[in-house]
Amino acid sequence: MERSGYYLAPLQGIGSGDASDELKYKSLLACESSMAKLAVKGGKPVRKKAFPSWPIFDGREKKALLDVLNSGKWGIGGKRNEEFAAKFAASHQAKFGVTCTSGTTGLILALKAAGIGYGDEVIVPPYTFIATATAALSVDAIPVFVDIDARTYNLDADLLEQAITPKTKAIIPVHIGGGPAHMDKIMNVATNHNLFVIEDACQAHGAEWKGRKVGAIGHMGVFSFQSSKNINAGEGGIVLSNDEDLAEKVWSYMNVGRSRKGEWYEHAVLGWNYRMSEFQGGLLIAQLTRMERFMRIRERNAEYLAKRIGQIQGIEHVGSYPETTRHAYHLFLMRYDSAQFGGLPRQKFIAALNAEGIPVSPGYATGPLYRMRAIAEYRIPGLVLDYSRTFQPVCERACNEEGMWLGQTVLLGSKKDMDDIADAILKVKDNVSELL
Repeated sequence: MERSGYYLAPLQGIGSGDASDELKYKSLLACESSMAKLAVKGGKPVRKKAFPSWPIFDGREKKALLDVLNSGKWGIGGKRNEEFAAKFAASHQAKFGVTCTSGTTGLILALKAAGIGYGDEVIVPPYTFIATATAALSVDAIPVFVDIDARTYNLDADLLEQAITPKTKAIIPVHIGGGPAHMDKIMNVATNHNLFVIEDACQAHGAEWKGRKVGAIGHMGVFSFQSSKNINAGEGGIVLSNDEDLAEKVWSYMNVGRSRKGEWYEHAVLGWNYRMSEFQGGLLIAQLTRMERFMRIRERNAEYLAKRIGQIQGIEHVGSYPETTRHAYHLFLMRYDSAQFGGLPRQKFIAALNAEGIPVSPGYATGPLYRMRAIAEYRIPGLVLDYSRTFQPVCERACNEEGMWLGQTVLLGSKKDMDDIADAILKVKDNVSELL
């Protein structure tokens, strides 16, 4: 019988056949638990208090929903979608905005508007939500994966040139966690090769690159308003652009192939019904009023937390490029070095932190997108999609060994909350022998 490195059978009175073996064994375990410091081993956790809940709403959202309800215009014919699209586009320095059902459908609409289709290649990072790649597959295009930058976990723009072929038509950089990709390098490569750039800004509401809001730096940019996002309506999305022709094409594909200038039952192209409801539009108008205040809270807490964990060997804040003037902090990304924790695997470290009351996640721990069955086994008739030999080392380490994150709601807490996170990490490090 073995537990936590102790061989119990040789201890006096245990394993001898005595009828009180079970009682003695339980007593020994209780003693062991009382001596443990880590919560995962029975010690007292750093915190039991919950971090801020999400979504956050008040009378503004309630009034918005009631106004739509009472208007009798819950979908077509209402004005909330148009109002929100205009306000959100303006807040991101874009001329045009088209709402849609999700960030996923927004990416599909952008690809269609760019004329991306059968056999075209679209460069994407492998460390992101699956929709970045499956949007390309949805229009019969081929995702081409380019590794991420170890400094930021963004698409490594220095690797783009070697991935471009005559079939390459677009690049979809992801502003991962709310930190902008290196848009200068990406736009230079795209310009030199006549490629479309579609920013996946689904996690980056309000983020800035050299003072410019993301989402309107490339040809198009896509945002999500799904439940976890920094502003949300449960579901929803928007495509931004400064190109009127592209915006009109997005609107047409979103609205069953109609044209703004055509008749209602006149359909110029094969489109979909990807319209967002007026209830969502109303909610988002209200949510937008608090976006700036929440951004400042997240920025302040992220800066403080980064300083705290910067003093702990083995935990590193995954930073942003110097040209980043604002980070949206949908995620607070971290890098874990097991060697500094006695070789403790990441999953055990995370379990220990969770037990201390810290909701750390391993992130995209199921592996790079090119290993995801939905992508690896996908087939497009007449085309070859083979990712069996694809291996991108930075992404592999981020997925399998190093990457961790905290969600944006954690960063809406207090300075004490940030101290609890850092103190819990220190506690696990100082008592890591209990886990080895």
